[in-house]
Amino acid sequence: MDQERTEDQTNDFEAGMESASSSATSTSKLLGRGLDIGTANIAAAVQTEEGGVEVAVERNAFLDIKADVYSKNMLTKLKVPYVVHNGNLVVLGQSAFELANIFSRETRRPMSDGLISPSDVDALPMIQLIIEKVLGEPAERGENCYFSVPAESIDADNNVIYHQGLFEGLLKKMGYTAKPINEAHALVFAELADQDFTGIGLSFGGGMVNACVSYKTIPALQFSVARGGDWIDKNVAQVLGIKASKATSIKESGIDIRDPKTREEEAVSIYYRNLIHYLMENIQVRFQSGQDMPSFPDPIDIVCSGGTSLIGGFIEVFQDEFSKLDFPIPIRRIFRAEEALNSVAKGCLVAAAIGE
Repeated sequence: MDQERTEDQTNDFEAGMESASSSATSTSKLLGRGLDIGTANIAAAVQTEEGGVEVAVERNAFLDIKADVYSKNMLTKLKVPYVVHNGNLVVLGQSAFELANIFSRETRRPMSDGLISPSDVDALPMIQLIIEKVLGEPAERGENCYFSVPAESIDADNNVIYHQGLFEGLLKKMGYTAKPINEAHALVFAELADQDFTGIGLSFGGGMVNACVSYKTIPALQFSVARGGDWIDKNVAQVLGIKASKATSIKESGIDIRDPKTREEEAVSIYYRNLIHYLMENIQVRFQSGQDMPSFPDPIDIVCSGGTSLIGGFIEVFQDEFSKLDFPIPIRRIFRAEEALNSVAKGCLVAAAIGE
């Protein structure tokens, strides 16, 4: 991205926060917190006393290890922090991912396909520890915390209501007033202030991709597809005969999907193209159906975010796949949020500030 685009994005978020600040009841009061609960990563955004924004990000994963003297000594020697849970040593976040790769193990994920894992009894206590780490305690009891939730999937049965209720309860116990917001809608708040919060937000997560078509802050269309970074990893692992964690490492090793150099990179590129085309086809169909769709007088922006969008060549491949479609409305620009891992959390913070 060029420097002009970077400056525009910074101005977009600042404009959103200025709008939020003018809506706050007290200029001296912190404007709530934003929390992005993703399958692969959890990010929390908070406004500082100086008016800036701090974002903490942690990988949403854990690894349990037998609690013996050898394991404790190994973790201590490697300077890996851990907690004790149900008699096991548990390593959280990025440290768990790195340790799993060293010992050829799979990390455990508290979330699956964009929602809290229904089959893992340790999912909720582990994700609570990660959230407490990145979010911290409220500045005062009842502080607003807007947290991201996925939209209902068009291609899978999922229970968003249960997922949302669990995190509302968890945040309430932590002392927050919890407010859900669709993650792609939050992305619009963070990145499209200069377009009067009008455009398409696409959040490419680990478990799914969320889409929101927004017109002047109002979500006209929200849905998700049950494909994301994990879907890419799973399929790449299957065709190459490797572990999913290894496929993730290949994907995150700095490759460029415009110009794959190896068989492994070619597999990653193929599934990225398929995911992008599948998503945009579904948006196109919904625009063409015309149900509850606003009329856009001017070309609109498409903004992408999420860890799955960080791979080299993502926007160029997106533009290439988009050009193959007969999209029903003119698009002004397609871009990736400058801080793709943080943008949804920042958008949640803008929503929290307005909600004050």
